[in-house]
Amino acid sequence: MTEIRISGYGGQGVILSAMVIGKAAALYENKYSSLAQAFGPEARGSSCSAQVIISDEKILYPYLVNSDILITMSQEAFRKFSPELKKDSGIVVYENELVKPEGLASSVKTFGVPATRIAEEKLGKNIYLNIVMVGFFTAVTKLVSQDSAKKSVQSLVPEHTIENNVKAFDLGYAYGKEHYA
Repeated sequence: MTEIRISGYGGQGVILSAMVIGKAAALYENKYSSLAQAFGPEARGSSCSAQVIISDEKILYPYLVNSDILITMSQEAFRKFSPELKKDSGIVVYENELVKPEGLASSVKTFGVPATRIAEEKLGKNIYLNIVMVGFFTAVTKLVSQDSAKKSVQSLVPEHTIENNVKAFDLGYAYGKEHYA
């Protein structure tokens, strides 16, 4: 079982990211997954997170106990959720121009990507940063396959944005392969 916390602030696409990862595992890889989400009353701009659990067996308790993986897109979210990360085997996947991971155990692995800059420079809009992050996450963790994650992206985003979202995924995936292979 793998417990994943996706975090950032409202408007960054945290919930969609979680849905993509969970759906990739459940529908395209024949695993079990669960999703729970939380956000502040203001939603856009406030702290936001989602929990995804992926398992080869039925999930009996659908909430995180200790995260195996923390995906984070804001410093505030990192500060809030990094204490729940497993100390001996945790992984942090972070937006490296918005988050500075600090205070982590030396055994925690970190993987950073300039997702916002990639989205802005390559696609003209920072709204694709979450899908860049999902592509990057897919490359560095190998928890779900590239094909499954890409199919999940295509099935969950609005039809008129599929092309740019697939490009965003591919850019994040390529960055992960290039810098952390």
